[in-house]
Amino acid sequence: MTGVLAELARTFALLSLVSIGGVNALLPEIHRQVVEIHGWMTDQAFASAFAIANASPGPNVIFVSLIGWQVAGLSGLLVATLALLIPSSALAYFAGRALTRWSHHPAVAVLRDGLIPVALGMMLASGISMMRTVDRDVVTVLISLGTTAFVYTTRRNPLWALASGAIVNVAALHVF
Repeated sequence: MTGVLAELARTFALLSLVSIGGVNALLPEIHRQVVEIHGWMTDQAFASAFAIANASPGPNVIFVSLIGWQVAGLSGLLVATLALLIPSSALAYFAGRALTRWSHHPAVAVLRDGLIPVALGMMLASGISMMRTVDRDVVTVLISLGTTAFVYTTRRNPLWALASGAIVNVAALHVF
């Protein structure tokens, strides 16, 4: 059990240091580590944990806690959660202090402007990764693409697209 906990700590501590954009931006790499490299979860269990974490109130870091729980119970939950939170929090603290001190320097503006497309790209990769994980037929692919188009082209609340997708999926299950 100690080896699994150490591997959980190492995996999520390293991911923590590149978590620009939050846990959802790390989704493709978390999936690769948890499902493909370590085999701690199946694609379906991964997608279910992600859905549960996003349906529950609170921060999306709950997703990592659920992975830790699945892998090693309460100890795994604590190790995975702390391994993800502590390194990124320390980095954010020290980076925030440095940015405050040197906020007038032109390099800070360049760094900030350069990180925006990186964060957006990581979030896009997360969406694509989840589509590849859960979309197994034409209906679910069309729902995902339709939801993406809705969110991108309108200012309406994304919950409308999610509710519509759920209704279409349930209806498709009864038709096919």
